[in-house]
Amino acid sequence: MIGRLNHVAIVVPDLVAATALYRDTLGATVSEPVDQPAHGVTVVFVGLPNTKVELLAPLGDHSPVAKFLAGNPNGGIHHICYEVDDILAARDRLQASGARVLGDGEPKMGAHDKPVLFLHPKDFLGTLVELEQA
Repeated sequence: MIGRLNHVAIVVPDLVAATALYRDTLGATVSEPVDQPAHGVTVVFVGLPNTKVELLAPLGDHSPVAKFLAGNPNGGIHHICYEVDDILAARDRLQASGARVLGDGEPKMGAHDKPVLFLHPKDFLGTLVELEQA
């Protein structure tokens, strides 16, 4: 069912410093910051030959990653994202097997302008999993 690893998302306390670390120290190609008001984050995409790293910083006081950052002041891995061919079929199959889809269970448009769903970390070895329609 799952396909390629689309990205690993890392919440960071300082997006400028994190961007510089990936660009200047690791030599990666990084995007300009992109505000995602619907998701409450600012995102920088780090391009790699086989996947992406998504650097996330809170956008506003009510950002969903602000709580994560409060508990992890240095930042850390927030979620991993896998591609699926059909997000609705994937959702239905997962729910039939007992996996919990977060929110109302309906896909939302993600940072890459594709439908996404998040799966409960307690069902996936303590890892928040995002599914993105390829």
